[in-house]
Amino acid sequence: RYCHVNVPDELLRDLLPGPVTLVLERSEELNKDLNPFTSLVGVRIPDHPFMRDLARACPGPLALTSANISSQGSTLTVQEFQDLWPQLSLVIDGGPIGDIQSPECRLGSTVVDLSVSGKFSIIRPGCALTSTVEILKKKYGLVPESS
Repeated sequence: RYCHVNVPDELLRDLLPGPVTLVLERSEELNKDLNPFTSLVGVRIPDHPFMRDLARACPGPLALTSANISSQGSTLTVQEFQDLWPQLSLVIDGGPIGDIQSPECRLGSTVVDLSVSGKFSIIRPGCALTSTVEILKKKYGLVPESS
């Protein structure tokens, strides 16, 4: 609805829900104020029951930022997030998002550009790089855009 999908549905099911953000061509239906200076949009479906229920309850897309300061590790607990944004009136505790002892969990989602048919480009390696690249190359025969 909010982007032009040019990959097989099975590829979407292999990567989503999960720690992967797919960058695709935006559709005309997406609010033009979201990412106004690009024809692309990042789409993510987290594998977290609360966030998926919240998304289902909203009539439109949710525009969210990462829970970290740019280029720093992601926050994984409510306490870390509250320390980052102390002025918020409400923070909902859905429990830790990932293994707080694992450095990989703090890398954020793997961001992959799939806007060019038959190719992919890694924008941010993130926590699911190896499995994502394996699926894209081996299962679907996509090639890195620099090739």
